[in-house]
Amino acid sequence: MKFGGTSMAGIERIRSVAARVKREAAAGNQVAVVVSAMAGETDRLVGFCREASPLYDPREYDVVVAAGEQITSGLLAIALQAIGVPARSWLGWQLPIHTDEAFAKARIGTIDTQALDASLSAGEVAVIPGFQGVTADGRITTLGRGGSDTSAVAMAAAMKADRCDIYTDVDGVYTTDPRIVPRARKLAKVTYEEMLELASVGAKVLQTRSVGLAMKEKVRVQVLSSFTGDDAPMADTLPGTMIVGEEEIEDVERQLITGIAHDKNEAKITLTSVPDKPGSVASIFEPLAAANINVDMIIQNIAHRSPSTTGASSSATDVTFTVPAADLPRSIEALNQARETIGFGELIHDMRVAKISVVGVGMRSHAGVASSMFTTLGARGINIQAISTSEIKVSVLIHEDETELAVRVLHTAYGLDADEAA
Repeated sequence: MKFGGTSMAGIERIRSVAARVKREAAAGNQVAVVVSAMAGETDRLVGFCREASPLYDPREYDVVVAAGEQITSGLLAIALQAIGVPARSWLGWQLPIHTDEAFAKARIGTIDTQALDASLSAGEVAVIPGFQGVTADGRITTLGRGGSDTSAVAMAAAMKADRCDIYTDVDGVYTTDPRIVPRARKLAKVTYEEMLELASVGAKVLQTRSVGLAMKEKVRVQVLSSFTGDDAPMADTLPGTMIVGEEEIEDVERQLITGIAHDKNEAKITLTSVPDKPGSVASIFEPLAAANINVDMIIQNIAHRSPSTTGASSSATDVTFTVPAADLPRSIEALNQARETIGFGELIHDMRVAKISVVGVGMRSHAGVASSMFTTLGARGINIQAISTSEIKVSVLIHEDETELAVRVLHTAYGLDADEAA
């Protein structure tokens, strides 16, 4: 069972979580619980790091932000003990959860479950702080924002759990954000691949890496609301959304588009007058990769002639790409340090952008999805700044002020609106 930040926001909600956990344990299940920090707590801790230094040491950043989950894991263990449930907290380094040394974005390697298995066999509920692990030399690491979902799926895989229930502030996966489109529909089942694409392009229900791990390890994941009443049915009978293999979904071709996602946490960078020669593009992205910065959309314009420092003209091109907004300062620093190697003219950045994506496994057998998207947006005067595609996804970059309009018109255009508003 995994509970997010809104589920852990204050002692009363933690007590409610404890009551829910007690019911599962009382039904004869061995239960491990992964918890997030209280809602807003991680942002508060990140803010302290940025105040201390904009270019903070990621190793010390991890020490600071890991504290949020440590607090909630201890509080939930106390709340469980108070209602007669044997429980103890297990910090990432105590299990241990081994990770690599990519601080602030660490990846889980192995999890030692020997002590945990013994604790569960003795009838204890294990409470594990999400989002954190430990390097081989004992340094605390965190898995990146939303990493508690990854912790939960990794723990479920390591423990060979029957199911991983992710409790959040929504009661399932919808065709799009119901706050933007009231006629959005809840989906009973979504394939790993579709959820992976939706998560990667901005759907906030599950974190991308957690879905990829679930797909790799074949962990059945259920998304549920943690805000149902105390008399709600048990989790295995609740109508949440199951994230499963394609073989569990009947007629995957019938539904052309499964969902529409949006993401405003993107920043656009353009490098002008990049020499048009072999190796130029590699020289741009090598320093970003070395800084553990993920690049998403990439556009290289048609080469043009540009004057050189010697007075002669040479062939040059402009390269535009997107990075996570939080990584923009580091991206700019890495590119400026490599400016002489890259040879670009000017670095232009823009944070007022949003990525809109349509996702569905039905795209594999239906043509015209991208054409419909471009036509629909064009009819409403929405300009497309960049495009990227995969086998089951089409994404476009637009101005952030047009995000909600784009989501609404596309949801209608692809026939996803429910008959009545939720």
